[in-house]
Amino acid sequence: MITCRLILPQRRAKEKDPERRTMTRAEQAEAGTEEGAPDGAPRQVSQLRQLAAASVGNAVEWYDWYAYSFLAVYIADRVFPQGTGNSLVPLLSTFAVFAVGFFMRPVGGLLMGAVADRRGRRAALTLTILLMGGGSLLVAVTPTYAATGVLAPIVLVVARLVQGLSVGGEFAASTTFLVESAGPGRRGLFSSFQYVSTTAGQLLASGTAALLAGVLTDGQMGQWGWRLVFLIGAVFSLLGLWIRSGARETRSEEQQAAARPGIFEALRRYPRQSLLICGITAGGTLAYYTWTTYLPTYAQVNAGFDKSEALTVGTLSLLFFALLQPLGGLLSDRIGRKPLLLGFALGFAVLAVPLLHLVTDAFWSLLLVQCAGMVLLTGYTAVAAAVNAEVFPARVRAAGIGFPYSLTVALFGGTAPYVGTWFKQAGNADLFPWYVSALCLVSFVVYLTLPETAKQKLDT
Repeated sequence: MITCRLILPQRRAKEKDPERRTMTRAEQAEAGTEEGAPDGAPRQVSQLRQLAAASVGNAVEWYDWYAYSFLAVYIADRVFPQGTGNSLVPLLSTFAVFAVGFFMRPVGGLLMGAVADRRGRRAALTLTILLMGGGSLLVAVTPTYAATGVLAPIVLVVARLVQGLSVGGEFAASTTFLVESAGPGRRGLFSSFQYVSTTAGQLLASGTAALLAGVLTDGQMGQWGWRLVFLIGAVFSLLGLWIRSGARETRSEEQQAAARPGIFEALRRYPRQSLLICGITAGGTLAYYTWTTYLPTYAQVNAGFDKSEALTVGTLSLLFFALLQPLGGLLSDRIGRKPLLLGFALGFAVLAVPLLHLVTDAFWSLLLVQCAGMVLLTGYTAVAAAVNAEVFPARVRAAGIGFPYSLTVALFGGTAPYVGTWFKQAGNADLFPWYVSALCLVSFVVYLTLPETAKQKLDT
């Protein structure tokens, strides 16, 4: 009887207090009282667990994705036929497949975003990492053109399509997951870990490629060394899957109980916000892929830079870039997202041309140019996830971000290596820096129109 008298009032109080009954998991995490957590567990523990689930898995995803671009010069010799009298033809074909993978990303953003909005962020994150691991394994076992003819590039294209589907959904799901897991006044900081983990994946891919290129002969690297990088990625995907299995769902109970949104609901109901995501992303994605992915190849093609040294420079500059991201995120929580975005876009609009013209075959020349660009780039990358998540309501947030973001990345980011190499082949290599500058200027105009959302409450 005593027990009943103690429990019944508590139940009645809960029923009379709708605010307590409908507290979201994100709010419980902030209070340190999320379901399943020990009594008195600090909220920092929960948030660190969420960061690890998103960041480690995301790093694995992007390791698999970026390994391809770092090893493009080796893949070109094995998978594509040599062009008659033009050594750039196989490289152009390899970068064309790189771009094809990007054009699968909008489909992934739409489908995996819908999974995240309908089934939960964690379900989408699990599916994306499984797809990425399978795609990486398929790249590793791609036959050579000499052995199988046209089957070799077909297998490579299929593998990149699978990876493109995965990575398109990864950004949508992990962006919403990270930002929704953040405590008050920390969305910028949590947002920055999207690119901390992305850069960690790049760093791991670049470092692994650089290590193997330094240890193996050029012949060994071209014959089987590049395959080893993708086999390692497939194993890493299993590790990421295990870590994500312990993640906590961030969608509120109300969102989970509500009618599930249609696949195209975000595009139909929020067309202005969808276009805004495109404008926010255009200059940022071109600058990002130029500086973090294509620049080592740009230095090789345009300045005769050594292959192995180019990979080493890329690795060092990526480490520097990763360290900058949390600083940018913290700064955006203090002064807002808009000043950082404007600084990034204006900086690249003015400096992209002189910086790229400074690239020579000297080691320090490439390193300084790449690091200088990454300081400017942090104004976009550190806040991109938060800005995108703050545009859409929780009900359609993942799909709303996923499709327009991935489409813009496919159009401008994924084509950056191909466009740069094409300009070189056409004898107009100097036009590529102007292309980067012009698109960043377009995004600068878009940033001027944005409201400041740093201090606003996020709908969950």
